Amino acid sequence: MPGRGRRPLGSPDARRAVLDAARELFAEVGFERTTMRAVAARAGVDPALIYHYFGDKDGLLFAALQPPVDAATVFTGVADAAERSGEELVRRLVRLWEDRPEVREQMAAILRTGLSHDHAGRLLRDILSSFILAALGDVLADDRRELRAALIGSHIGGLMLARYILKVPGAAAASPEDLVQAVGPVVQHYLTGTIAAAPERPRGPRCPATP
Repeated sequence: MPGRGRRPLGSPDARRAVLDAARELFAEVGFERTTMRAVAARAGVDPALIYHYFGDKDGLLFAALQPPVDAATVFTGVADAAERSGEELVRRLVRLWEDRPEVREQMAAILRTGLSHDHAGRLLRDILSSFILAALGDVLADDRRELRAALIGSHIGGLMLARYILKVPGAAAASPEDLVQAVGPVVQHYLTGTIAAAPERPRGPRCPATP
């Protein structure tokens, strides 16, 4: 993709252009092979601007993986739905993806970036878990909260991957409300249902060593 025209230092859209370019390159060639100079060329900015905004490539990756909307935009009031908070959460997310293509495209780019390299994948998991824990702290049950947050993030991320990136036929063809009714109860279980620890396997007698 050709460069988008050099943007001056401090241009209001320069930071967004850098993040868009970084996500594209991370997804196309992976984290290790992406260079700051290549990101700058695609974004149409001076490479010095990237260091000014993000410090180094790890800082750029961290910024590129941040959710594109504030948690309050999506999650405020979800707890008011009580036993249907999982359904309400999925409904809001699907509506956001369907009604705001720019947000959907950014989230898809974030997922592609997270899949591009082990380091990016670990960082994305940490970011999403922290995001969900902070946003749904009043809804999540008190036990096994990190596991619950991880399961919610995995399920929502998998739904987006299947519907908008891989375009799996059933998921891509389903109506938004079909998705809400199918996925909402699962997310509700992750939020408040019982998640029991796996029972320990009984240890049988040790076999004597053969001479």
